[in-house]
Amino acid sequence: MIDAWRASGDDRANPVRFHLIDALERRASSYEGEARRRLDERLAQLLDAYRCDVEHFAATCEEDKDAEQPGPLAMLVDDFAKASSISHAELLDYFRAVWSKVSAEKQLRDSYAQVPKNAGPLNSSSLVHRSLSFMREISPEYLQHFLAYIDALSWMEAMSGPVANVAKEAAGVKKGGRRKKG
Repeated sequence: MIDAWRASGDDRANPVRFHLIDALERRASSYEGEARRRLDERLAQLLDAYRCDVEHFAATCEEDKDAEQPGPLAMLVDDFAKASSISHAELLDYFRAVWSKVSAEKQLRDSYAQVPKNAGPLNSSSLVHRSLSFMREISPEYLQHFLAYIDALSWMEAMSGPVANVAKEAAGVKKGGRRKKG
């Protein structure tokens, strides 16, 4: 049945549940006795629920043939929202917060990777990493906001970089910040 759903495209009705069923079926095949019986019962429950998902998906597709179907991320958010009493906005805020924290930790690790092994106390890479580490110890939330701000500034600089350089050259500005004598 799982292979038939996959072949017909019905695996998209509820991708999270479909992958759970698929994984549970593979795992159940390696068990015997009471454990196998319990896994088979759970699998039967999930299959029944998925049949309802497939029917609902088919009905929705018939109604919304011309409408754009939600992407996998939107479907995942819908599944989480259905499974709990959390609204979409709260769920998105939660995922943003988690992503912000993960991103900040990655940037902190990246800053550490740029510090030379024999860096002195005034090495710029070492100073940046120590500053970020202290900021994380004192206020992790501030670090997340600070790094998000730096990312935004870097993005804006990258977007306007060539234009800003052309404007400086047109104004006759040298590297030292002085105007050329004409």
